[in-house]
Amino acid sequence: MLLKIIRYVKGYIRIRITGYSTERFLNACSHRGIILWGLRPEGRAYEMNISIPGFRKLKPIIRKTGTKVSIVERFGLPFFLHKYRKRKMFFAGALLFAVLIFLMSRYIWNIDIRGNLTYTDETLLKFLASCEVENGMRVSEVDCARIVKDIRKEYDDIIWVSASIRGTRLIIQVKENEDTIKDTDEEVIPGNAAQSPGGAEQDADDPKDSGIGGPGTEVREQATDIIADRDCVITRIVPRNGIPMVQEGAEVKAGDVLVSGQVPVVDDAGTVTAYQYHRSDADIQGRAVIEYQDEMNLGYEKKSYFYEKKGNLQVKKEEYFLKIADYTFRAGSIRNQYELWEMYGSEIQLRIGENFYLPISYGKRTAKPYLSEEIKYTKKELQQRLSRKFQRYCKDLEKKGVEIIENDVKIYTGSQKAEAKGQLTVLMPIGTQAESRLMDIPAAEEQEETGE
Repeated sequence: MLLKIIRYVKGYIRIRITGYSTERFLNACSHRGIILWGLRPEGRAYEMNISIPGFRKLKPIIRKTGTKVSIVERFGLPFFLHKYRKRKMFFAGALLFAVLIFLMSRYIWNIDIRGNLTYTDETLLKFLASCEVENGMRVSEVDCARIVKDIRKEYDDIIWVSASIRGTRLIIQVKENEDTIKDTDEEVIPGNAAQSPGGAEQDADDPKDSGIGGPGTEVREQATDIIADRDCVITRIVPRNGIPMVQEGAEVKAGDVLVSGQVPVVDDAGTVTAYQYHRSDADIQGRAVIEYQDEMNLGYEKKSYFYEKKGNLQVKKEEYFLKIADYTFRAGSIRNQYELWEMYGSEIQLRIGENFYLPISYGKRTAKPYLSEEIKYTKKELQQRLSRKFQRYCKDLEKKGVEIIENDVKIYTGSQKAEAKGQLTVLMPIGTQAESRLMDIPAAEEQEETGE
């Protein structure tokens, strides 16, 4: 590839050799160090490529071998410049275009947000704009680590963020929390740096050296408890790490400690002398009551779209636009006197390749009028729709490991709306991790020894 570029810059010629001594011609070129390539027969002649300096050395070889050389085609930058040597404005425009491309490559012209489900692109872009991160900013001013921290600080349910620059694009990838129970089972490795989910490096806190706590002792890992996340009756508890604080059949309230991460260490007399600190781990299931409520209107709006007609032709209110940076040029208009209408639009941003976006976009907007009609649901349709939504809700619970053992949800139809409400008695996983409140260790009483 590099050789092709060099040959194009220097220029080369494709020639045709005819005569009875073409083999002598090729040998003579080789003897004089003239490089030929792309050799192939064309009838009784041969065609090949030769450099411009090599072509100038052919005259004595042609005279000696009695061959005839004709030029088939010229290639390369020197011939291109010679051909368009009088078109100065063309070269000036090409140079200006290259300069503009270089200058625009130093700015961000597209912010691409991926992985967001709960938050729309507009919401996140508005927040980024409040942090002075927007289209048109210099690439050198983009602080990806700060963007990651700002997003995670603003949105608690975004658990992973990555920001990177590719060409003139700022690509932000996010992952939202899909579970109601947070995963707190990450381990910290002593002496290393912990990598934050957003890609910014953070120094890990120095962990302690010992697993037994007490006066003058250090803690290897922070103790965590499992606490109840709702009111329920415990039906099963299988601890793997920590001390269970409740038994099966116990009624607990939200916030009660189910498994403690502090394991007491006792001496021969049964006195607590220290605590071992653990991250609690257990399988806990409880019977709980979930309130369910959903409602919907008795009717809906039906839209019938149409366009105005003049004769047999449909008349559309359309507007074409061209945006260059902050400037917009429009042709046409969507101004109208429709009583009810919607606007549809599309916009395409120009780019070179995959990641080199330009601050130029174009598109179209269309005003689409419609007639509105209020349609009433029948009682059967209301029941079917609310039932389908309730069934989807139950399937979502099953995917989370929730077993429904009693269903007391009913559908009610009023004068203004229909609703489904009631209670579900379920068996479900219970518990969430919480930082343990360290217990005080009783001070040892000094015993005086008495002699006989």
